[in-house]
Amino acid sequence: MPRSAALDSPAALGHAPLGRLLWHTCSQTTLSVGVYGIYALSNAWFVARGVGETALAAVNLVTPLLMLLGAVSTTVGVGGASLVARSLGAGRPAASAQAAGNAMTIFWTAAVLTTVGGLVGLEPLLTLLGAEGEVRDFARPYASIILAGAILSTGFSAIVRAEGRLRFSTMLWVLPVLTQLLLDPLLIFGCGLGIAGAALGTVGGQAVSAGMSVWFFFVQRNRPYRIGAAQLRPRASVLGAIGTIGAPSLLAGLGATLLAVVVNASLAAVAGGVALAAYAVCARIQTFVTMPQLGITQGIQPVVGYNFGSGKLARTHRTRTLALSATLGYGALAAAVLCLFAEPLIGLFISEPDVAGQAVDALRILAVGMATAGVAPLLAAYFQAIGRATPSYLISIGTVIAVKLPLVLVAAALGPTAMWIALSAGECLSALAAFFLVRRRGG
Repeated sequence: MPRSAALDSPAALGHAPLGRLLWHTCSQTTLSVGVYGIYALSNAWFVARGVGETALAAVNLVTPLLMLLGAVSTTVGVGGASLVARSLGAGRPAASAQAAGNAMTIFWTAAVLTTVGGLVGLEPLLTLLGAEGEVRDFARPYASIILAGAILSTGFSAIVRAEGRLRFSTMLWVLPVLTQLLLDPLLIFGCGLGIAGAALGTVGGQAVSAGMSVWFFFVQRNRPYRIGAAQLRPRASVLGAIGTIGAPSLLAGLGATLLAVVVNASLAAVAGGVALAAYAVCARIQTFVTMPQLGITQGIQPVVGYNFGSGKLARTHRTRTLALSATLGYGALAAAVLCLFAEPLIGLFISEPDVAGQAVDALRILAVGMATAGVAPLLAAYFQAIGRATPSYLISIGTVIAVKLPLVLVAAALGPTAMWIALSAGECLSALAAFFLVRRRGG
């Protein structure tokens, strides 16, 4: 059996050499989210070049809606995955099936409610997001299609990873993103659909992911558990466990959404379209650059959950230490590269001198925060994986409420440069707070 195949199984989570296992899991998850990061950048390029920089600003304003559904997806995925991994580690596959089935029920219910509620309240939503004038004209069709397509979205890659199936989990990211990369230029340039084409490309990728997930969980054989109608039927104890463990991810997503709304609204009110467009590009670059940190976070979760469920605490703690070293090392390197190459990177997306100059300054300041951006999410995810929700709450939502939002609100009246400094400082201070909590709460 090939070495990679041997690592792609539930048993490997508890017995394979830890360094090689983590390289396998984290490289697979980093590939997954990295491919999505490439799509985020290419989508920004297609919209900016094919529709215009105002359209790109509109896409960035609507992004909190995607972040909100993504927060629900992450909540049920992380909560369900923690239960699945720990149950498999304890030798209870029936409990794993119940957890996975109930996670799907929660997610699909939330997706339907998002579609219906979002479309009914679209205009107030756009006002809340700060979309006005020409930006609103672009944001309206984009948001309508994204909301309509929410019923096709999925959030089950974490549950796939929880049973050790890293390669299929990677395909759940790669194939939908490749679909989107094909559809975007075809619909935006070839069919002349403009901003609507960008939204349809995203929904098309989601449909591919939905089809793959249904096949994996309901059709494929040779898995440690099967899901049927009984497993989809809600059970209060399972729903409560998923919600308790996954809620920090939901709150973190809500916090990130609120932070994005505040930043966008503040920039629009104080600095206008130039700063808003500059931030839109920097946000896409930041999404791409921090993908390996997210990949490390996702990669350790099945390893941590399985070993904690098996009672192998030394292996659990060693996983956390290795992951922290990797995310900090990568973050420092990425920050240095962004500072050195900010101008050519921004030049790929923006040709207007005023916007480009603002974006270059912003990216260099934001890069400092990106160096530590992976620490707080990683430690919050670690506590979720071992089933300890309270420390994860304190890190995921506590740092947003107590650190990031106050800094941004104070900086809002001082101009764009103060905003960039506040965002960067928020990441650094959040990392320090997370380290302090680990020292105090252990795990």
